[in-house]
Amino acid sequence: MPFRALSRLTHTQAVFLMIAVTLMWSIAGVVSRQLESAARFEVTFWRSAFTTISLLVILPWWRANDRAAGLIANEAGQGVLERHWGVLARSRAFWISGVCWSVMFTAFMLALTFTTVANVLIIMSVGPLFTALVARAVLGQRLALRTWLAIVAAGAGIMYMYGSQFLQAFSDPATQTGGLVAGSLVALCVPVAAAINWTVVQRGQTHGEKIDLVPSVLLGGILSSLATLPLALPFEATGKDVAWLALLGLVQLAVPCALAVVCARSLKAPEVSLLALLEVIFGILLAWAGAGEVPGPEVLTGGSLVIGALVLNELLGWRSRVGTPRIQTVDKQPQ
Repeated sequence: MPFRALSRLTHTQAVFLMIAVTLMWSIAGVVSRQLESAARFEVTFWRSAFTTISLLVILPWWRANDRAAGLIANEAGQGVLERHWGVLARSRAFWISGVCWSVMFTAFMLALTFTTVANVLIIMSVGPLFTALVARAVLGQRLALRTWLAIVAAGAGIMYMYGSQFLQAFSDPATQTGGLVAGSLVALCVPVAAAINWTVVQRGQTHGEKIDLVPSVLLGGILSSLATLPLALPFEATGKDVAWLALLGLVQLAVPCALAVVCARSLKAPEVSLLALLEVIFGILLAWAGAGEVPGPEVLTGGSLVIGALVLNELLGWRSRVGTPRIQTVDKQPQ
């Protein structure tokens, strides 16, 4: 698809592009299992660093195209950083969003080094429910009964999934539960940070702030790289490891994050939320097929309850969410 065509996607094209985005997101687990010697923080550093490099190259090109298409205001007085990379140095919401992205980048890769891909992805999938709770507390948004029921059902699914794994571990003294606990707690930082990110950006935009999500991803990559570099030294990754992590930085993070923003211009919020859940399914299947990481029956049962609750919540709320506020991905010029 030509680059300029991305600014005028049909609904069907946006759906298929969003499916491709979730497939790109889902490769992190299986790729991380191919690494030979890269340690925990080194894995996170290289992925974040390559994401940063990729976005430093992609964003000026991307924003120039959006500017030519009239999607970004060509305002006088913009600094170089704002014009080419969308950096809003004076926006508090922009910096908070960048910090949230850095937490998500770091926590996700660290969690994968502690526990299974399936555990991490299923915990991450409850992000929309965390967002609903944070939005209610901060923005005063009322939660529908269906959302409360989805929260209870998803919580029950996670409790069953982890309860069964712990009971199985306790019955076998040789099994170590430390990785499961640490990985789960670290993975939990991802949906919490995502909920804060979404709420802060939405609140900022309701107060007139111009926030483009992709530059926030760039800031998150920079902050994650800087935070993990001291902990990543001395480097132990092989050339093959660095190549795999470069792939993640570009194909699993930088490119799909930018494409997801494009999809959000043509899809309703419930559609994006539903399609994003494919990452969980794709990720588990890829880790199963490509790394031999077979999810246990308790993971499949509990995970199915979580995903089912999320899907049902979105489907039931499809009509009621039409016309509700959503995050604007770019600052559109008045027509």
